[in-house]
Amino acid sequence: MHYQAADKPIADVQADLVKRFTHFDNWKDRYRYLIDMGKTLPKMADENKTEANRIHGCQSQVWIHIDEKEGRLYMEAVSDATIVSGLIALLLKIYNGRTPEEIQAAPLDFLAEIGLLQHLSANRSTGLYHMIKRIQAEAAARL
Repeated sequence: MHYQAADKPIADVQADLVKRFTHFDNWKDRYRYLIDMGKTLPKMADENKTEANRIHGCQSQVWIHIDEKEGRLYMEAVSDATIVSGLIALLLKIYNGRTPEEIQAAPLDFLAEIGLLQHLSANRSTGLYHMIKRIQAEAAARL
């Protein structure tokens, strides 16, 4: 697992993501960008693909492993679906290397600004919700 504290405030990362996504005029290109983000996810160790790390409520298979080091949460996650992998990469850009307090306080308005919530299928939206809830619950448990 890669242990590096986040170097920019969450608001800056979110603003950058909004700028990157809204740069594309159509959703086909935004989905392609999201899929490309997912392709950058590092491999997850097989021993972390446990039932306890599996996200329930996702149509596809999703695992997220969260480790705490020096008061920050570090995550690795993987999915068997390309768009879901992109969603994971998006969430890791926001949450990885953050303190539990930062994770709890992070607003999620950027998802609507990108237009993601309006363009995801109901199943993918539900999966995204469950991934966010798992990360927030892990943060809350460490406060």
